[in-house]
Amino acid sequence: MVGGGQLARMTHQAAIPLGQALRVLSVTADEPAPLVTPDVVLGHHTDLRALRDFAAGCDVLTFDHEHVPTEHLRTLVAEGVKVFPGPDALVHAQDKLVMRRKLAELELPVPPFAEVKTVGDVLAFGAAHGWPCVLKAARGGYDGRGVWMLNQPQSAHNVVPELLEAGTPLLVEQCVPMRREFAALVARSPFGQGASWPLVQTVQADGICVEVLAPAPDVPVEESEAAQELALRIADALGVVGVLAVELFDTRDGVIVNELAMRPHNSGHWTIEGARTSQFEQHLRAVLDYPLGATDNVAPAVVMANVLGAAAGPKMGVDERLHHLFARFRDVHVHLYGKAERPGRKVGHVTVLGDDMTECRRRATLAAGWLAEAEWADGYDIHGGK
Repeated sequence: MVGGGQLARMTHQAAIPLGQALRVLSVTADEPAPLVTPDVVLGHHTDLRALRDFAAGCDVLTFDHEHVPTEHLRTLVAEGVKVFPGPDALVHAQDKLVMRRKLAELELPVPPFAEVKTVGDVLAFGAAHGWPCVLKAARGGYDGRGVWMLNQPQSAHNVVPELLEAGTPLLVEQCVPMRREFAALVARSPFGQGASWPLVQTVQADGICVEVLAPAPDVPVEESEAAQELALRIADALGVVGVLAVELFDTRDGVIVNELAMRPHNSGHWTIEGARTSQFEQHLRAVLDYPLGATDNVAPAVVMANVLGAAAGPKMGVDERLHHLFARFRDVHVHLYGKAERPGRKVGHVTVLGDDMTECRRRATLAAGWLAEAEWADGYDIHGGK
């Protein structure tokens, strides 16, 4: 797996019961995966020689991020390396403009968009589709980065020239009035077997996912199944092998595709405890061409909450925070990534399973907040209740 982040760390954990060994290409030795994985190669994902050396002896090459240059992957494939997902598929997760054009060609629901090469392109788009509109970096960007809201023509004059001068490829999209956000997570094998997890709702704050609710509440069965079928159709049309996350906007006129990720995804972390087969095991099954596993929920309600680094820093060490968390909530599943804590950084997540979504959400939010802040949001006193 190229990349040493938390996705590689959790994929390593899923590989162990399958009798597999995960080799990780990491930029540094202190990333989340190298801290727990014995087979680590240090090197940069933009270095073709490092990629070649890393891939030697591997059965298949896969990814914990989409930042490997597409041309490097094409070279590896030409040299006989088995790469899943392949570069022809992965480019649709690497380049938002390529993705938008392909999905529009397939007549799938996407917002109006245009490539941006000059300020005039944005002004013309805004005049045609209305303000505000959304400017995006075509490559790179995540968790709210690489996205700019342009409220009026002057906003374009303020932002676009500097980005173009820096060489940032850009596109502009219509600002979609949405009710909430969904994610449809699926997996596909090399020979086209597909599997989909229940549609989930993702909750964002400042462009960062803070909660995932599985299954998405108050969604009619036919709409949920239609979203799953949409994601499976995209996976098949693009030739994806592995896990595909399709981020969706829920609008008055139906769902619209926002972005794609071709790897395990934050919206699927709940599957570790909450589904019959986790996204990490399923990704391995897919890229190794094993039959795919069952994806149904193991509880009526599952909530995952991200643990984000606190603005002021925690008031006690992580071991002490865990001690107090487990003393109050014995049923909360904790995953910490071994990352240094800094404001807004995803340093872990918690998962709560139960019968009632509201109660699961309350417990998950309290647990994640405590791990981040070392303070109970409901005023609970660790020395004597409320």
